[in-house]
Amino acid sequence: MTLLEIIIVAVCLSMDTFAVAITLGLSAGKLRVRQVLIPACYFGFFQAVMPLLGYFAGVNFASRIQSFDHWIAFALLGFIGGKMIKDSFTKDKVDAISFRFHSMLLLAIATSVDALAIGITFAFLEVGIFKAVVIIGTVTFCITAVGVKIGNVYGAKFRSKAEFLGGAVLIILGVKILIEHLFHF
Repeated sequence: MTLLEIIIVAVCLSMDTFAVAITLGLSAGKLRVRQVLIPACYFGFFQAVMPLLGYFAGVNFASRIQSFDHWIAFALLGFIGGKMIKDSFTKDKVDAISFRFHSMLLLAIATSVDALAIGITFAFLEVGIFKAVVIIGTVTFCITAVGVKIGNVYGAKFRSKAEFLGGAVLIILGVKILIEHLFHF
């Protein structure tokens, strides 16, 4: 995977956190710096750690499934992308979300589960994991911070569009990986 592709994956993974960040921004009232930094730190950290865990799990299995790993990458990216697109059509009502430890921890874990699967995919594709997790964590931190601010200023207008776009790009990436491996580009 190229650096650009890793950045694209990082942005796509951040769409869930962006959507949650918008909701956090909506519930924040008068926004303080700490209300921007807390979710950005939680989400950035977990989005970076989960692919690392997935990568090390995937490395243990990579030699056994190397002949069909591209199908697994395609399926994982397609599933995650499809779930994001499906979620973009749900009309959740916006509830106030707490910035407390327990709430942030649960939200960070929930929004980073897809990153675990991406880490497994990275193992199959032999991606330099440490560079990838730094990029993913940094991109997620920035996108979350921006999402909280946008949510506070503009509301839930961008939530479903961001999830839909992120899901579509992940599916396209999965198709690209499959085509490259099937036709040896």
